[in-house]
Amino acid sequence: MIRTCALLLMLLAGTRVLAAPAPDRAAALVRGLARPAPARTAYIEERFIGMLDRPLVLRGEMAWLGGTRLTRSVVSPYPETTTIDGDSATLQRGSGAPRHFTLDHAPELKDLLGGFVALLSGNAAALQKTFILHAYGNSAAWTLDLTPRSAAVARRIRDISIDGAGTAMRCMRVDQADGDTSFTLLGALGDAPLPAALTPAALAMLCAGGH
Repeated sequence: MIRTCALLLMLLAGTRVLAAPAPDRAAALVRGLARPAPARTAYIEERFIGMLDRPLVLRGEMAWLGGTRLTRSVVSPYPETTTIDGDSATLQRGSGAPRHFTLDHAPELKDLLGGFVALLSGNAAALQKTFILHAYGNSAAWTLDLTPRSAAVARRIRDISIDGAGTAMRCMRVDQADGDTSFTLLGALGDAPLPAALTPAALAMLCAGGH
């Protein structure tokens, strides 16, 4: 569940923020992220999990519908839709009966979702309550790092890095405390062919703008 919702972090960044003084870059970047709802994007997610011999690759669409309403649809390799509205969530896989659950017992997940909403609304102050922010780079290639402040979140998520170029986000990397890593390619990269060698190094290069 942490992986699923963390990957709902869809972002677009403005070029102007990287001209700000270093201490203000992250907050200025976040203020430039606000986009009107609904915001939708295709994605490809690659999960590198220690117990698997090869990465798990998911394809689908993510959407922020405004407020705390989020959806994440998986098209391949199986049909699945996760819908979140406030503290309530619904998971439906294929034609099976939907499963309903609450986020009240997962404070780390609530923090991640709150951070996502803060990013899309451009609320840097709210985001800084949950994450330590650091932005670097320039308009040709920028990175926004988010480090969890909460011990509950840090026990699951070590770091989140968002790479982009110009006014578009390219991808997001989530490094988990247990050593697992996931990459989510968004926008144009979400529809592009994957590297022939699907490794963390190859995806990191792709996210940074390499080939």
